[in-house]
This record gives sequence, structure tokens and C-alpha cells, in this order.
Amino acid sequence: MNEHLKVAQMGLGPIGLECLKALAEAPWAQVVGAVDIDPAKCGADLAVLIGQKALRGLRVCASPEELKQSPEIIFHTAVSRFKDAYEQLEALARRGINVVSSCEELVFPSLRQPRLAQRLDALCRKTGARVVGTGVNPGFVMDVLPVCLGGVVRDIRAIQVERIVDASTRREPLQRKIGSGQPPAQFRRLLRSGRAGHAGLAESLALIAHALNWKTVRIVESANPVVAKRNIRTRYFSVIKGQTCGLHQRVVATTATGCRILLDLKMYLGAENPRDIVRIKGNPPLDLVMQGGVAGDQATVAALVNTARRLMKAPPGLALLTDLPMA
Repeated sequence: MNEHLKVAQMGLGPIGLECLKALAEAPWAQVVGAVDIDPAKCGADLAVLIGQKALRGLRVCASPEELKQSPEIIFHTAVSRFKDAYEQLEALARRGINVVSSCEELVFPSLRQPRLAQRLDALCRKTGARVVGTGVNPGFVMDVLPVCLGGVVRDIRAIQVERIVDASTRREPLQRKIGSGQPPAQFRRLLRSGRAGHAGLAESLALIAHALNWKTVRIVESANPVVAKRNIRTRYFSVIKGQTCGLHQRVVATTATGCRILLDLKMYLGAENPRDIVRIKGNPPLDLVMQGGVAGDQATVAALVNTARRLMKAPPGLALLTDLPMA
């Protein structure tokens, strides 16, 4: 592996821009460009876009093929669903380009798309590419963290993770995704149709079960709007009492032997006492509370950047986070 990895950013939303800034400051990375399909961003100078003089002369391209230099790694922050991301990931893997992605379903892609996962893994092994999905949730708090904690517990009988997030401090796309300002009945219909809500919760559960070698009998998901009890104003939305201000999602599964995994996510504007909780029933039992919770946006950028060199140590293929070395 070269001392400096040639890297590029694909997707220049709020997370993508912050990731690009972090890469520009990373001593091990050489930024060779960025990609976005937004016509308003194509052709923009990266130095102007993110305020980094060192990137002067590098322009936003409409596709990875237009980059003047081929990157060794692309940081992909474009979509949440693996099915939607597949075409982009396949094109990169076909060129032997490694990918670190924030695509939520990529944390355990075979849950919903086993054939696409097998196809992408086979292609990566053929071309020498590596692909992995990472982030904070999914990618750490509700999956990798409880798996790591379980390493000091025998006879695990149950894992419960609860995450309470004050979404008023988060980026505009996330506040929109959780239904801010929508009528509850309308948002409930969107949740039921799969057109809204937090992606990746079931994938987190599947990753835990995989790491523990548990065979789940059934995974049950539920999602409901959180209704504002008062008027709420954020930088991006004004929510009137009675409108949707967030969501409450749960996913639970049991095994044939009665072991249980429960993941409970509450993400809404003005949530009081935000925190992340991991409880493991076993010998010894564990009860971890992180007051304030993990700062989602900043930590997502850190997760993306910190995963890169770990991925380069892994063999080619479509990897899970639990497949990668710890450091």
C-alpha cells in the first residue's frame, strides 16, 4: 500500500462535503477529485467549495470516469438503499476501485439483496476491489459496539440497544427524512410504504446475529411518527404542535433457542436527554450508557475516514465491518 492513498469523494451533500474536508486534512490521503450529479456543483473548484487551498484546480466531475486520476479509494455518500447504490458500486468495483460507503443497507447487504451482494462480492474478488458500508447508525452504535462489548460476556441471552437522538441538532436532509412538519397520518403512510424513515436498522440486527452466529427465526420491524407536543423551530423547519417531529422505530428478533435482539431508535426534534444505551444479558451482564449519545454527523465522517486504511488491509471482496481489522 502506498504511503499516500489517492482518494476521491462521491456525493457532495452535507456528509460528503465534510468527508472531503477531512480527507483534505488527512496526512495519508491525496485527494484527486470529487463526483456529484448535481449540475449546479459540476465544474466547481474544490478549493472554493470546501475552503481548502490545497485542492485548488480540482473540479467536481459528473462521473468517476471523468476524474483526471484514478483513485485507489472512493468515499461514497450518495444513497441509503443497497439496490439503488448497486449500479454505482458495480461500476467502481469493475475498475478495481475500493469503496467506503455510508449506504446504510450496505452494512449487511445480503439481508434484503442476497443475489446482488453475492454478485458484487464475486466481482470484487475478480478485480481486487474492496467494498464496505460504515457509519454511526448503522455501523457502530447499534451493531459493532454491542458486538465488541459481547466479547467479554459468556452465555449471552439478550442484547438490547436504545438510541435517543435530538434531531434538531442534525443536518437538513435527516430532519426532512424523519418527517419534520408532516401530518402524522401522511408520514405514517410513508413509513409503511418504505418511502420514509431510518434505513439500516434491520441490517444492524442482522450484523449482530451474524457476528454471534445466531440464526434468527423472524425479524419484526415497526415504525411510527413522534408527534410534537409543542411548537418547535429549527434552522430548517418550523413544526407546529400536533405535526410530526420525528420517528420511533424498533426491530426485534429471537432465535430458536430463545435469545433475543431488540434495537429501539427514537429520533425526533427536541428529544430530551439524548443518549445511547447498550444492555447485554449474560455472564457478566453489561449496561452501558453514553450520555449525550454519539454525535451522528461528525462521527459519521470520522467513521468513513477511519475505515479506509482498515479496508485496505482486508482481502478483496464485499466486506462486513466485523471482517475488518480493529485498527
